[in-house]
Amino acid sequence: MQLMDGRVVSKKLKEEMSLQIKAILAEGQRAPHLVAILVGNDGASQTYVAAKEKACGEVGFRSTVLRFAAAISESELLHEIQKVNDDDEVDGLIVQLPIPKHISPDKVINQIDPKKDVDGFHPVNVGKMVQNLPGFVAATPLGILKMIEYYNISIRGKHCVIVGRSKTVGTPMSILLSRDSNTGDGTVTLCHSRTVDLESYTRSADILVVALGKPEFITGDMVKEGVVVIDVGITRVPSSTNKSGFLLKGDVKFDEVSPKCSFITPVPGGVGPMTIVALLQNTLSAYKNIIYA
Repeated sequence: MQLMDGRVVSKKLKEEMSLQIKAILAEGQRAPHLVAILVGNDGASQTYVAAKEKACGEVGFRSTVLRFAAAISESELLHEIQKVNDDDEVDGLIVQLPIPKHISPDKVINQIDPKKDVDGFHPVNVGKMVQNLPGFVAATPLGILKMIEYYNISIRGKHCVIVGRSKTVGTPMSILLSRDSNTGDGTVTLCHSRTVDLESYTRSADILVVALGKPEFITGDMVKEGVVVIDVGITRVPSSTNKSGFLLKGDVKFDEVSPKCSFITPVPGGVGPMTIVALLQNTLSAYKNIIYA
């Protein structure tokens, strides 16, 4: 069993990006600029945004966080997004989800300029992904592909089972893994909460991607020997043995599943760091106008 260490892979990719930024700055050009919009005081969202800010600093990006009260109206938030869209000094824009319930997430995502949508959630970018056209791919699926590439894991002809059909992870992963590419060419089954006899699918998986948000849902008897497991889930579980009062658990019961794996991602330290580095890579592409040139 080999760990797919997202910290190691993301460190390498950030070092490569940092060299590019140093060269850009040496030529007298401005640094890439990522703006994050944070609405309300959700603790997890604040942690995620802080991690993205830190990563920007590590590679030499400029980062700005625009914080708004949870009571902000939908129209006010859409106006603030448009102001960022219109700013030529901003390359990438993300709105950290979740947002307060009185604001439509679809309206918020649709308001972001697709050329600055480095999260890859805008319908224009989703449509381009489906048609295999140049566009921004959602950061978590893109990060997973980068990890597959780094560890030289062949997808071609393999049975790829994805558990969870979210718009941000499961559904795009099903498309990307089936695509004719170096990190695709798999035969994909997309499972979800209403899949009958789910275990029969997970046991047949050569590549298993789990993105449910249910801690330790996948157990040792649900996978076969030699499987590659990518655990996207991360949930805070109360713990009396930890100073913080909680532990971070993935969707896979690691102690049971890992002995049967050829490769597996840990939680934390697997997919999470890759999501952030993929976001940075999308921002650098936006800065260079590679995607929409």
